[in-house]
Amino acid sequence: MTQMRTHTCNELRLENAGEKVTIVGWLENVRVVSSALAFAVIRDFYGTTQAVAETEEMVKAFRAIAKESTVSVTGTVRERDSKNPKLPTGDIEIVPEAVEVLGRCHYNELPFEINRSRDADESLRLKYRYLDLRNPAVKKNIVLRCNVVAALRAGMMAHDFLEITTPILTASSPEGARDYLVPARKHPGKFYALPQAPQQFKQLLMTSGFDRYFQIAPCFRDEDARGDRSPGEFYQLDMEMAFASQEDVFAVIEDVLPPIFAKYGVYNVASKPPFQRIKFNDAMEIYGTDKPDLRIDLTVKDMTDLARATDFQPFQDAAVVKIVPCTGAELTRKQIDKLCDDVSVQSGVKPYWVRMDENGALVGGVAKFLTGHEEELKALGLVPGSLGLIAAGTKDAARKTAGVAVKMLGALVPGHMDEKRYEFCWIVDFPMFEIGEESGQLEFCHNPFSMPNGGLEILEKAEKGEVDPLDIYAYQYDLVCNGVELSSGAVRNHDPDIMVKAFEMVGLGEADVKAKFPAMYNAFCYGAPPHAGIAPGVDRMVMLLAGEPSIREIIPFPMNKNAQDLMMDAPGAVEQKQLDELHIAVVGVEE
Repeated sequence: MTQMRTHTCNELRLENAGEKVTIVGWLENVRVVSSALAFAVIRDFYGTTQAVAETEEMVKAFRAIAKESTVSVTGTVRERDSKNPKLPTGDIEIVPEAVEVLGRCHYNELPFEINRSRDADESLRLKYRYLDLRNPAVKKNIVLRCNVVAALRAGMMAHDFLEITTPILTASSPEGARDYLVPARKHPGKFYALPQAPQQFKQLLMTSGFDRYFQIAPCFRDEDARGDRSPGEFYQLDMEMAFASQEDVFAVIEDVLPPIFAKYGVYNVASKPPFQRIKFNDAMEIYGTDKPDLRIDLTVKDMTDLARATDFQPFQDAAVVKIVPCTGAELTRKQIDKLCDDVSVQSGVKPYWVRMDENGALVGGVAKFLTGHEEELKALGLVPGSLGLIAAGTKDAARKTAGVAVKMLGALVPGHMDEKRYEFCWIVDFPMFEIGEESGQLEFCHNPFSMPNGGLEILEKAEKGEVDPLDIYAYQYDLVCNGVELSSGAVRNHDPDIMVKAFEMVGLGEADVKAKFPAMYNAFCYGAPPHAGIAPGVDRMVMLLAGEPSIREIIPFPMNKNAQDLMMDAPGAVEQKQLDELHIAVVGVEE
């Protein structure tokens, strides 16, 4: 062994008894029994080892060292009288003859106990992340991340993909989220942008003649944080295939991911390929979301016609009314009220509710308005002994509210969620266009680079009024696991004529396409192969594999919810000299 030690703190066993060894690490704890007896625990990256000081001089030496100082301990290995079967090194201990401080901890009080750091306030954990990472439970997630990335890389290379890195400083382009801009010192008034994704570059690689590309790509988006989304930056397994279809992409992902989930996941059950495929519109109707958690057996039923036949005005006024029936929901009125409030917080619409008792009578909530429709409700799944949450409003609002109800009921009511498994599905056939909520105009629904199902012909029919643009679907797909969107992908629009026509549908012409995407448009004019790709999120994948509720738990140095790095104090102010060099003036900022 090198690095100032003969063994790590997880390496010594009974067969090492009698050997003289040196270990190094952090002094985790010292328990003094008497002036001539103390037990010290040394921790390094690999584990812990106990040292037993049995002289007044050695006890005094350990007592003088602050916890979390780094030390070197040299001594003889012996068998422990009181073994600890929970530790790999629990059968032995070291009797030290020398202890040396390598890096002193200058503080007697730590911000939190290292082994209990996950119980500390998150802001403290982020500010002292280097201490938080000493906790073996926290460190384990970072090691998992390393292993998963290595497995992803090996899996892609086994499928003959080349790892190619793409630029970090690039041009700003309209890709959905806000760009992070970088001022160009040599070009006053102009800016680079950090890439939201390597989208254009990987498509350009396909036009360059590379057949299969991938990289573990950093992406930068100025967007708000969520439990499964880190603000600022994230990483994805970015990949693209030339002369490929949607099926080719599915085949690669379904071969690469399942072995990784089987090896590294906290659950030992996972979907086997081929993964279930669900059309976008079907997912919205059946599950109320395009990110369904297939571990939950509850589904959404449409009761619009039934609701309009009642005397309840909110039902009559609603464009759509949905119900989520749930058997076995033995909840108190207080629990139901809280459930409805929780659904409202996430969806923006508070659901109504009704019970069907064991005799088939409707009770509670909006029961009086639905009485007389018992048989129709039974046909929708509201059987005796069940609870129904009802969402009414616009089509989108009713679907979203019902989808949140499915998720919350599934987690709350026993028997409706097989939690300890990974359930994958593909969401396919996304709408190409939608009516923008703010603009009221036709807009791209998701990725403007997706190939429309029907190609140029379907766009021309829409232009003539023969087809409703909202009925045009794209060769676009999402990979979903346990209700988390792991990735989006698409068959790309590689034909300049189809690209221009698609942009004309949303009020942009050929000049706009050339101006916004000059390199890609020009490259496609030189003969581009049909190509398709996808980009599973590495952070979300590791979060699922680790069974963590927050993505920050698997990122080495995460930002907080406000996109601040509390440890490095970023973002921060810069000197006026730096601003002057970049020809930037900061105005209108309140101190």
